[in-house]
Amino acid sequence: MPAQAYAGKECVCQYRKPLCDQTCVKDMLDTPFYIACLKLTGRKCLVVGGGEIGLEKIEGLLACNADIVLIAPEVCEAVRELAAEGSIQWHQRKYAGPADLEGKFMVIAATDDSEVNIKIYYDGEERAMLANVVDVPPLCNFILPAIVRTGPLAIAISTAGASPALAKRMKREVSEAFGEDYARLAVMLNDVRGWAKSTLPTYQDRKAFFEGIVNGQPDPIDLIRENRESELLDLIEAAKTSAAASLSH
Repeated sequence: MPAQAYAGKECVCQYRKPLCDQTCVKDMLDTPFYIACLKLTGRKCLVVGGGEIGLEKIEGLLACNADIVLIAPEVCEAVRELAAEGSIQWHQRKYAGPADLEGKFMVIAATDDSEVNIKIYYDGEERAMLANVVDVPPLCNFILPAIVRTGPLAIAISTAGASPALAKRMKREVSEAFGEDYARLAVMLNDVRGWAKSTLPTYQDRKAFFEGIVNGQPDPIDLIRENRESELLDLIEAAKTSAAASLSH
């Protein structure tokens, strides 16, 4: 179950019970999540809370070129350095209410004050904006999976809050299985997309072309791992010739 929802602990969710009875997470594992990749470049994203957890969320947003605004009375040293170098905009104060959300694409609450976190979530919901309270899934309309990033590849792993430890193990294993070789193949295939779109008239034609390369023989991943990229380029050129020729029949 999510880290914050343990029977007998202080309640941290919107139900505001004297002690947690896990009401808020009873349906979490049955909740279907719509998986999407967000383009955050240049979008204003608000983080409330500048401790170690806030730092983790800030670093994730920075990796996606978000325009980050931080609200926190105090911050850890690493966050202070990010603010000093101009990587983030830090307002050294407490969350003031709905006005702080104006013009923001998403908000992530990482404070140690449950009442503040709850207010941030509902303020965000009223604006139909993306809102996440760290480690409290019922106070999130989106969740943040573990991410494996290698070049243009991004693989998301989620256990719907059931086990962050398992998600971390899977992240490690996925990273080992799908590393630089797959990222390199993605770049090489991207280089051919322009040709495919301008030459192959239908989605099905383009799908068959790329799947023929990715799933064909010799295995393109093996060629990259064996430093035989020139052979892979020849294979791609042969596939282009074959696909173009099939259109004339």
